[in-house]
Amino acid sequence: MTSETSVVTPNRFSEGFTHADYMAQINVNKDRMETFYQNFQVTPEDAAALKELVGNPNGPAKMLVLCEDWCGDVVRGLPVLARITEAAGWEMRVFPRDQHHDIMNEFLKDGQWMSIPTAVFYTADHRYICHWIERPASAEREIGEIEAGIRAENPDISEQDFGRERRARTAARAEAWQQASVEEIIALLNNSISG
Repeated sequence: MTSETSVVTPNRFSEGFTHADYMAQINVNKDRMETFYQNFQVTPEDAAALKELVGNPNGPAKMLVLCEDWCGDVVRGLPVLARITEAAGWEMRVFPRDQHHDIMNEFLKDGQWMSIPTAVFYTADHRYICHWIERPASAEREIGEIEAGIRAENPDISEQDFGRERRARTAARAEAWQQASVEEIIALLNNSISG
């Protein structure tokens, strides 16, 4: 992924919403996202690690986020990305995925899924560094375990009841997954810059 071949030029990046402007115009899950934002803080250790990354000449200076307000992973994840931005001091621009398929198509999960949120990191001179998609690996693993557990406990559960139970159980893990997202993004950036 290079800026020469990407649809995300510096000018295109600048056209994205700021976090505040994005939040001002959404219609779904606004209260939930604001609650997650108020309740989540980057730890001092993680903030120091982020500032160190930003201080690297090849470090991140910009983050593009693809998201939609109806997505549960976005409801939990966008507030974390906003807090990471505040701690790091880089520029964040938000693009609604469904209006920007050309950008999303550059960052498909496993080359095929339009998974969100997606965070794409660039240097100050707009060189691509890396991108992070949807949720941390620990959440991916635990969601599978949660779903299997629900089905094992009640094989005849209706889809509606399954969805309700899944939401309740994943909500209980939200805080741990938010912290894991920060740690995973820091590790990804470290590996991408030093690798």
